Amino acid sequence: MVEPMPLLALLLALASPLFAPLFLRELPRQQGGDAGARAELQSALEKEGIGLDLERGIVSVPAKVLVREELLEYLLVGPNGATHESLFLTESRPSLVNAALLLLGVEPGRNAHWEEREGGDSQGPLRKRADPPQGDGFLLYAGWREAGESFFFRVEDLLANYETGRSLRRHRWVFLGSRFATLHEGGPEVFMADVEGNLINLSFFFQGNTLLTAALEECVEQTIWAANAWLVPPRGQPVLLFFSRAPIAGLDPVLEARLPEVKPEPPSTEGER
Repeated sequence: MVEPMPLLALLLALASPLFAPLFLRELPRQQGGDAGARAELQSALEKEGIGLDLERGIVSVPAKVLVREELLEYLLVGPNGATHESLFLTESRPSLVNAALLLLGVEPGRNAHWEEREGGDSQGPLRKRADPPQGDGFLLYAGWREAGESFFFRVEDLLANYETGRSLRRHRWVFLGSRFATLHEGGPEVFMADVEGNLINLSFFFQGNTLLTAALEECVEQTIWAANAWLVPPRGQPVLLFFSRAPIAGLDPVLEARLPEVKPEPPSTEGER
């Protein structure tokens, strides 16, 4: 059995993007360890913008609104990810977000896969249907402050389903934890979420390279998802994403104090000459 990785080793991982993926394999899925080391760990994550609340099982990640008017396939990406089809963008490193999520005791689930039946045509087995992801994961929330008010939503409420005319159904997003792979023969193993820059997918992607995935049958579709523009702030405005192990009934003062401020939109000049 692999021994839990010391928190000091994780701090070394946090200090360098080159080291982080090497230590993620043995990241402890427990909350034990020296209290001082845990405090130092949380401080290191905070420098990356990542909030870690071990007691309540919540990780928070800063993001900005990205795509509001086009179709979506992702919920959250980094600067090197699929920025043309994601609702939110974060500067936080995927491997460090993954480290924080693992510290909450989550176990990787199973990604979506094709169920096939035998007896297909000459091209091989026929695809029967996509089996949705299953397993452990998180409830996702988004919050911000605007004009003196606090806004706090399940992220599903911020996503429109063009096929049903409603928002995405609320559910637990399955944790995948990305994966390690070599990009070329003889090369080092790399953490694929860092390489590709995609953290959370909305439509199914069968490679399993993201940290989390939507887990509903309808998410096999890639052309029915868009931002709920009636609720989402303007492009470029900040929000805070919460990954929670349990339902959050509402914002308490601790969570509310972390919410970023959305700037007022400039007055419209439509009709002016």
